[in-house]
Amino acid sequence: MIWLAIGAGGAMGALLRHASTLWVSQRVAWGPFPAGIFLVNLAGCLAIGLLAGVLASSRVALDERVRVFLVVGLLGGFTTFSSFGLDTFTLLRGGQTSLALLNAVGQLVGGVLAVWLGFALTTRL
Repeated sequence: MIWLAIGAGGAMGALLRHASTLWVSQRVAWGPFPAGIFLVNLAGCLAIGLLAGVLASSRVALDERVRVFLVVGLLGGFTTFSSFGLDTFTLLRGGQTSLALLNAVGQLVGGVLAVWLGFALTTRL
């Protein structure tokens, strides 16, 4: 049942991300800058921060299936950047500054390098 909740949320999140990105891109002209996904990533980070804060405060208790549907599925499908932001924030909040920095820099720089490597490998074949 957990896997179904994640899958359903992920599908909904991916559709919402695509629709939101298109909507923003049609209304915001920042030249070649990817405004749609930029704003989607920020919105996803805000949403996961709000949800994590509400859950951490114990003001709201969610069944595990609902929690994974929202956090892992819906928000994960909407933008995995929100999970990255929450993980980095959790490390910072726990006093793990070095690990937070490693996570942030490692994923951003490593991700761009991995895209470059994949692109280079396939365009040179």
